[in-house]
Amino acid sequence: MTAHEIDYQIYGEEMQYVEIELDPQEAVVAEAGSFMMMDSGLQMDTIFGDGSNQDRGVLGKLFSAGKRLLTGESLFMTAFLNTDLGKRKVSFASPYPGKIIPIDLTKYRGKFICQKDAFLCAAKGVSVGIEFSRKLGRGFFGGEGFIMQKLEGDGMAFVHAGGTLARRELAAGEVLKVDTGCIVGFTKDIDYDIEFIGGIKNTVFGGEGLFFASLRGPGVVYIQSLPFSRLASRVFAAAPRQGGKDRGEGSILGGLGDILDGDNRF
Repeated sequence: MTAHEIDYQIYGEEMQYVEIELDPQEAVVAEAGSFMMMDSGLQMDTIFGDGSNQDRGVLGKLFSAGKRLLTGESLFMTAFLNTDLGKRKVSFASPYPGKIIPIDLTKYRGKFICQKDAFLCAAKGVSVGIEFSRKLGRGFFGGEGFIMQKLEGDGMAFVHAGGTLARRELAAGEVLKVDTGCIVGFTKDIDYDIEFIGGIKNTVFGGEGLFFASLRGPGVVYIQSLPFSRLASRVFAAAPRQGGKDRGEGSILGGLGDILDGDNRF
């Protein structure tokens, strides 16, 4: 194996964290800000890129970091190396309520494609790159743009899904239609495209957007019930207005009540 072989255990229900056990000289790389806790004897180091090209010179490091920049992630990742003589543990936490998904890349023929902000951590040696969409419709209307994240190698990687997780294994030719924001990731043989919902009533009054994702098998698809964008929009909608007044959540009158009680500012 080119990637380090790590052991792990996932704890919790709604707000999970993954605990990774490292043998001497084993290492794990993680997104900045996901670290939770670690044993003594671990050396933490900030690296340029994903750590998979550290032995390829300056150009290799620049290319690795450049790929991450295109996905909107930081140029740097954090590596945790066990420099002690015994086993040591390091833990990484979910960024918001949901589930952590362990991805054994050897079971998916060395490649897994996920949304840009799903990656949490991986064994050192796993390549965290980009996957370009060759379809204009998917790029413009698919919710993830032309670029998704690509995990390659023969080690373990961990991605995060919001809310409750659904795993679907699609047969050859089987199609699953999904809200574009609910896709967590899929295996490399899945054909991913977008479809127009259609119908004037659906388009104007449906409230589900104009497009949904069409995923055609064979392969495995992971779906999340709570995309971060949906969570953020609900939090923003419920946030107090300027001046400390709330939005009348739970009130029958709601916004009309604000007008009747004199708060008619727009």
